[in-house]
Amino acid sequence: MIYTLRHETRYDYSRPVDLSAHVLHLTPLRLPWQRVISCELNADPAPARLRSAVDCFGNTAHWMFLDAPHPEFRAVLSAVVAVDAPPPPAPDATLCWEDVATIAKLGGRDGFAVAEFLFASAMVAPFADASGYTRTSFPAGRSIMAGVWDLTLRIRRDFSFRAGVTEIGTPLSQVLQQRAGVCQDFAHLMIAGLRGIGLPARYASGYIRTRPPKNGVRRRGADQSHAWVSCWLGPDHGWIDLDPTNGLIIADEHVVLAYGRDYADVSPLAGVILGGGAHRVHVSVDLEPTETAEAAQ
Repeated sequence: MIYTLRHETRYDYSRPVDLSAHVLHLTPLRLPWQRVISCELNADPAPARLRSAVDCFGNTAHWMFLDAPHPEFRAVLSAVVAVDAPPPPAPDATLCWEDVATIAKLGGRDGFAVAEFLFASAMVAPFADASGYTRTSFPAGRSIMAGVWDLTLRIRRDFSFRAGVTEIGTPLSQVLQQRAGVCQDFAHLMIAGLRGIGLPARYASGYIRTRPPKNGVRRRGADQSHAWVSCWLGPDHGWIDLDPTNGLIIADEHVVLAYGRDYADVSPLAGVILGGGAHRVHVSVDLEPTETAEAAQ
């Protein structure tokens, strides 16, 4: 599937900002199953200095510095992206989850590269209740694929998508107790549970298709940034992406921006400002399928 993508973030300040510095994770990843046909990132006002680099997780990050007073700041991503994720492996073709946990714990040739996704991070601290909830999906000897898919469907079934009941700093223990939140909460909770039983898990930032499939229902989390989970299945099968908010294995309805340990690593736009007073944030996302010959080139 080929998509045209536009993501605009605008900050309106009550008084001009004197100086600001921003870091943006707004460049879609190039993956074996995700091809970036075109990508353009613009800012208004234009930064006085701009630096781009690949971060330690393999994401492209942009650092922007503005040194003139400005009453607003706007960043716009425009891209055309083709996605076609491979089908998931059959559950019985994957290792049992205990073997994956052992490989990850021992490190060495097969496990060292995923070790950083085993431990607590800024916004995901594994805790007993999350581990207990997760273990229901991972009885002894169950394959890793069967377990992680069961957990994805359980979160979809047990939790309600309700905007406004959580904030960026809401503890995961509260999310688990109230059984409600948004995609970021569900991704963080699933990651906490997986890490809590010794399985490497990372946070995926990106987008979900904004128009429902024919005769289907509208996907929750559309028309905004989306988040889901990537779980390591072991050295033979690598990572698989799963969307607990919608109960999906990623195929061709998601576009990946970045992977990290949690949201703090891959926030689409973050930074610091001098001045500005109160501010309002406006975010607009359009992700639309296109099959034009020009886009496919």
